[in-house]
Amino acid sequence: MLASAVSARPSGADVVDVEFDAREGRLRLPLSRCASFSFELQCAPVRGFPSYRGQRSFPGLWWFATTQSHVGHESWLERDQLMALDADPDVVGVVSQPFWFYWADGIRHVPDYFARRRDGSVLIVDVRADDRISPGDRQKFDRSAAVCESVGWEYRRVGVLDSVLRANLRWLSGYRHPRVLRPALAGDLLEVFVRARPLMSGVVAVGAPPVVLPVLFHLLWHRRLEVDLAAALLSDDTVVGSGSGW
Repeated sequence: MLASAVSARPSGADVVDVEFDAREGRLRLPLSRCASFSFELQCAPVRGFPSYRGQRSFPGLWWFATTQSHVGHESWLERDQLMALDADPDVVGVVSQPFWFYWADGIRHVPDYFARRRDGSVLIVDVRADDRISPGDRQKFDRSAAVCESVGWEYRRVGVLDSVLRANLRWLSGYRHPRVLRPALAGDLLEVFVRARPLMSGVVAVGAPPVVLPVLFHLLWHRRLEVDLAAALLSDDTVVGSGSGW
């Protein structure tokens, strides 16, 4: 009797509601009914980013090069993780503060980011530094991970981005806009770096560094050329090779 009663209870996505702002207005549905919804295309953030005197965090907007649109962040920590999503060639769309999770016992939570990958899969991201996770936060993160798994979504709680990776991405992000790209120089760089070689030697082989470097940085950001951004800060001797970007 007990086993049958437990198995008859709803679980996972069936006991979690999702509230989101769609084009039709604010909707609240069981997660199981909207797991395939295009939140990244059809939703607005469910809460804003307040700014006030004496505020300790720094909210703002990040120009997301992948979609050429602005995505909000509530802190520099979130901005860094958003930047990493933008630099990931597999991520094709992101919305911040995408929806509320509502559990039957009254607990609710807004994840920081909903990301869509090129293969259609979903990544849900919460951003919180390791030393700032309270027991209540941990409970919400654990619950979020469980319900995401129940509908085939990946869930990550991330913290401070690696300092070397952050510095390199910050530098390259300044060259992410399409206006930086010069197709002729890009073609030459892609040809030169078919075989991995030091960064500056390849640049000099193409032309004057002040002209060529911005195009190289653009290609590195978009992963059309590849370096190990977490190994060391970019330098003349950084080894550059063919990339996996699209």
